[in-house]
Amino acid sequence: MKKLFLITVGLCFSYFGFAQDLKLQNANDSIIPKPKGSSFQGVNYGVRGGYNISNLDFEEVPNFENKHRNSIYIGFFANIGFSRAISLVPELQFSAEGAKSEPLHLDYIQAPVLLRLRLSEKFHLSLGPQVGLKVHKEDDKVNNFAYSGVGGLEYKINYALFVDARYTYGFRNVFNENVGLSAKNRNVQIGIGYRF
Repeated sequence: MKKLFLITVGLCFSYFGFAQDLKLQNANDSIIPKPKGSSFQGVNYGVRGGYNISNLDFEEVPNFENKHRNSIYIGFFANIGFSRAISLVPELQFSAEGAKSEPLHLDYIQAPVLLRLRLSEKFHLSLGPQVGLKVHKEDDKVNNFAYSGVGGLEYKINYALFVDARYTYGFRNVFNENVGLSAKNRNVQIGIGYRF
């Protein structure tokens, strides 16, 4: 008799909890209706930062030693999801680039706008243009604006944390026309990011 009573009480509590879950779900659906036919996934924000390996690719071999520069980058981004497979990622970052020699240190505030494609649950590919504004130096015979193409691969560790690697290919000559040199930025970024 006691067993029957305990089973009945247990079933009642289970049914009551299930009914409350249904009510809560229905209430949420009525408060925040999902647009029909829409695959918009929302917007989330995050930060990323890490290690730069950069160099200048000269059109002609320069008469000085051209070594790569090791430095850092840090940025903030938004991820605008159009679907589970495609999103747009505008970003604002500080990136220390150029070559090892101090006169060739080129620090930029950059704004990449990347199309992010889902390859699998863990891997995502990013491609897009980037514009950069040189900071820190004046009258150094270097162009203040840089235009580049960016390609990257991201590995998702969990919902919030990821690691990524990017390659940047510069389209514009780094130097002013009257300098007589032609070189373009090349940069590899390896780092970690966090989505809020």
